[in-house]
Amino acid sequence: MSTLRSAPARTFETTETAPGAGDLLPPDRTAIPDGPFGDALRKAMAFAAASLAPRTEAIYRHAWTEFGLWCARHGTAHLPTPAAVAAAYLAERAETVGQSSLRLTLAAIAFYHRRSGHPWSSSHPIIASVMKGILRHQKRPLKPAAALTSTEIRRLLESCGPDPGGRAGLAGLRDRALFLTGFAGGLRRSELVALDRDDLRFTSEGLVLRLRTSKTDQEGQGADVGIAYGSRPETCPVEAMRLWLKRAGIEHGPVFVAISASGRKAARLTGNGVWKILRRRAERVGLTVPDGERLAPHGMRAGFITEAYLHGALDEQVMAHARQRDVNTTRRYRNRAKTVAASPTKLLDL
Repeated sequence: MSTLRSAPARTFETTETAPGAGDLLPPDRTAIPDGPFGDALRKAMAFAAASLAPRTEAIYRHAWTEFGLWCARHGTAHLPTPAAVAAAYLAERAETVGQSSLRLTLAAIAFYHRRSGHPWSSSHPIIASVMKGILRHQKRPLKPAAALTSTEIRRLLESCGPDPGGRAGLAGLRDRALFLTGFAGGLRRSELVALDRDDLRFTSEGLVLRLRTSKTDQEGQGADVGIAYGSRPETCPVEAMRLWLKRAGIEHGPVFVAISASGRKAARLTGNGVWKILRRRAERVGLTVPDGERLAPHGMRAGFITEAYLHGALDEQVMAHARQRDVNTTRRYRNRAKTVAASPTKLLDL
């Protein structure tokens, strides 16, 4: 019976510990030498460790650890792992988790195999057939985030206090700017909370956001997103942002911060914090979403894309603004937007 073999924990011949060397170097070179060559190896390992966004790496690490513990309990190796072992793990997990978690597990297993130099593919016929069977057996369709269009955004703003001309509290001003910026910018919540004051530039035409990194830009090339002035002062994303920054006294550092019960600014807002704000504001105004959909911060992004298509936006316009690389992803939103708007039932004499 084999025993658990995780990323090898080897003894290094130098006095300096080099975490991860066993994953990134062949067995005969895991002792990091001194001198220029050793320095280059350390730099290479540092770059390899930064190949994923920190949050993604943390998620993968958790999934990989759980898989390793499962293999240990069953007395089988997990690096490398046979396709049949991975398939068995998926079959057991399918009893308690859905499709997204299973795919994440596969991605984590594949990542750690690649990082350790082991060829491994999640599309192996055994794994693919088991996954297909699991999906047919579960018959649990994924619930997409409900599209929060300008109609829903205005409902949410009702819970944020007086109009910008009034004396809304800091939380209300923050949430107004958060909702309008997220919607008009077609932003992911990770992009929202990552914004710093230096990433904002006000112009005569509106506001330019500098997104330094995002889900589809792991290399950090960055992208500029333009937001024009709105036609109504109470729903203008540019004025909402300007007022929030002024009233909160934010001249540097994170744009969106948590606010304590006493009304004081705290640390940078997290992605989970955005979700809690959305849920709380929706409950206050009684905002619900259709059956088969879910309330989520991604709904602001989905709402922008949906509404843009309903008003005649072209694929290339939507893709550029939403920073999407795959036109098929963009068109799924378009098809969803036109499900009712383009329905031939409108031609019926009903």
